Amino acid sequence: MTFSIVAREVVDGVARFGIAASSSSPAVVARVAHLRPGVGAAASQNITDPRLGGRLLDRLAAHGDPERALSEVTAATDDIGYRQLTVLGPDGPGFAYSGSHTLGTHGAATADGVVAAGNMLAGKHIPRSIVDAFGAATGELEQRLVTALRAGLDAGGEEGPVRSAGVVVVSDVDWRITDLRIDWADDPIDRLAELLAVWLPQRDDYVTRGLDPASAPSYGVPGDR
Repeated sequence: MTFSIVAREVVDGVARFGIAASSSSPAVVARVAHLRPGVGAAASQNITDPRLGGRLLDRLAAHGDPERALSEVTAATDDIGYRQLTVLGPDGPGFAYSGSHTLGTHGAATADGVVAAGNMLAGKHIPRSIVDAFGAATGELEQRLVTALRAGLDAGGEEGPVRSAGVVVVSDVDWRITDLRIDWADDPIDRLAELLAVWLPQRDDYVTRGLDPASAPSYGVPGDR
């Protein structure tokens, strides 16, 4: 009951990995999104087993080959037919797996640095619409991911209404530089875009606060001396 996009971009020689997803289920990104700085990103969805995202990243960290990582995890996992997985490494295209019990109309699309997948979709064309929209979008990785997610909804999205959405990004620090979620709403993608507009101007300041608090900018709130 989910459609998602996993993508990579390189900024000043540093790979950033991001995931955006939306679903009719609550808190979708809390379950499906898995990222590791310097390694890659993976989504585990459909009848979701959140353990599989970490397993994909473990295998990817071991050898750097996302296609091989996907093959290793699917071969070693019980009930894999109920899972839909995507994975993206530090270079090349993304890869996807949809088990034989994936729900409803489902599919995936890939390109260099991006992979999208979904289940219980209004049409098989939707993952390709997401990938194409990401390729045409401009701005920060987070903005491109949300633009692509919106394009998936505009192309038909799920069979029913979506209720949650989120976007997460890692760079070259040991935490998610962006981790935004709308866990239950009638218009989660629109609300996510509004939240992102508030967050992005402050994102890099929060990284500075973590790495070098003495040089960090003021919070600019009452009580900050």
